[in-house]
Amino acid sequence: MKLSSRVKDLNESVTLRLNAKATSLADEGKEIYNLTAGQLPFRPLPEFTNLLRSELDFLKSYQYSPVPGFADLRKKIIKNIEASRDIKLPSDFECVIGNGAKHAIANVLGCLLELGDEVVLLAPYWVSYPEMVKFCRGTPVIVGSTSFDLFEPNIDEIDAAITSKTKAIIINSPNNPSGTHYSEKWMREFATMIKKHPDVVIISDEIYYELAYYDPKPTYFYQYDPELLNRTVIVDGISKTLASTGLRIGWCLCPSDLAAAVSKLQGQTTSGANSLVQRALSGFDLTLIENFLEPIKRHLRDNSETLKEALRNEKLSHSWYQSTSAFYFLVDFSQAPIMEHFKKSNDDQTDYSYELCEQLLEKFGVAMVPGQAFGMVNTARLSLVMEKEPFKIACQKLTEFMANN
Repeated sequence: MKLSSRVKDLNESVTLRLNAKATSLADEGKEIYNLTAGQLPFRPLPEFTNLLRSELDFLKSYQYSPVPGFADLRKKIIKNIEASRDIKLPSDFECVIGNGAKHAIANVLGCLLELGDEVVLLAPYWVSYPEMVKFCRGTPVIVGSTSFDLFEPNIDEIDAAITSKTKAIIINSPNNPSGTHYSEKWMREFATMIKKHPDVVIISDEIYYELAYYDPKPTYFYQYDPELLNRTVIVDGISKTLASTGLRIGWCLCPSDLAAAVSKLQGQTTSGANSLVQRALSGFDLTLIENFLEPIKRHLRDNSETLKEALRNEKLSHSWYQSTSAFYFLVDFSQAPIMEHFKKSNDDQTDYSYELCEQLLEKFGVAMVPGQAFGMVNTARLSLVMEKEPFKIACQKLTEFMANN
């Protein structure tokens, strides 16, 4: 069967490739410590799951939902964003509920991009951003972090990357894969810079907002210049904050003309999102999430400290930045002795992150995600969500692998 060039041009997911290998090794009976997953080992709040069960008795939970989502839930989400970010959204801002934050971003890009339009992405970026842009016939323009210490792309370099073809820029803070969030200083400087480019839409992926486990909390450019909200898309959802990745509910908040377009596109593809989950969320007290997340934040913080302790061996030649939020920790292996071994095997390459992760998985049963998936060479992303004891073992295996190679 002849496939479209748009699909054939998409890169294979490095994450899925290594996951498939990890699964295969596990099926063979090998013990695998999978540090690739961004999925919490916690059950959702009982108050939420009880609402899900009670909604099973109502016919409406089995029927189509309105394409943009139930009106009461959309209003509730807008109020929650205003309260949590301490902002007042423009009166024409609307919410469209989709099948996860990922779906919301894809919808927005599908509504914005024409052939050849550019979208600026800040490395390290989430793995799906470039492929989404390409599938929507756009061109990803990557601006890399100049300092591994902060993972904050230089504002002047972002400014220089914006051209007459730039349609949008995507900001992801707290960030996947770095596990950090951009500083207040950076956000203020970004707000000043982007004001010079009034035609650029700013897509702010805030799916990890509630999961900052070290102060200060994340802040956003529009808090320092509210006028920027007139061309901003705020993306969020319940996958992370309610430990409910499989329920697939996320949303975008944006000016009404774009919201109408997103709803129009969604109406011709997936239609309205899951009625059962939406109805449960409508009756759920969102203020309960903060207390629910406290033990989860402690868990992430503790695992972050465990990993840092394992990485402190100077002989291993690692560098990293303090993970402060989200589920992840990005480690730079570029100066590790094992990289010299990979270089001797293939002098033509500049990035050996996949080879590193493949060998660690094969020899020690620990799965990480190569940094190449996020636009970062010779790095790897480790997830902090695993239960504490197996996570300690995984960290020990990582340091043993690095020390003996």
